[in-house]
Amino acid sequence: MTPIADFTDTEFWIIRTTLKERYRSEVPLHLADTEVSLTPGKPELVSSCPAVFWDYNQTSFVIVKVGEQRYRCHFFGRDLEMFRPDKREYDEVADCVVTLLQVQADHERRRSQQLEGSSKGKFNG
Repeated sequence: MTPIADFTDTEFWIIRTTLKERYRSEVPLHLADTEVSLTPGKPELVSSCPAVFWDYNQTSFVIVKVGEQRYRCHFFGRDLEMFRPDKREYDEVADCVVTLLQVQADHERRRSQQLEGSSKGKFNG
């Protein structure tokens, strides 16, 4: 099996720039290697893949490069539960990071609304 190339400078720049636009400040990015199953239904067949990860506001994010112009992404919430977009893989790193940030923002909005709703129920009864 051919090893998967590391993130290019351009891919890294796209991620860093997108995060800076979203958060209005620099976010430290970290590089890592991770083992990922590239074959659906065969979790025992894993490959070493490069990853970029960051933390922001008690949430951890990861983008894994699983091939040439192939990316997967996840985020881990405060309770360490893992979330990902409905789409499993992206062929553009920009689409991957933007979608990941949107899914996380939507998750936070729903979580806040649920917490608000449960608080109102406690004080209105």
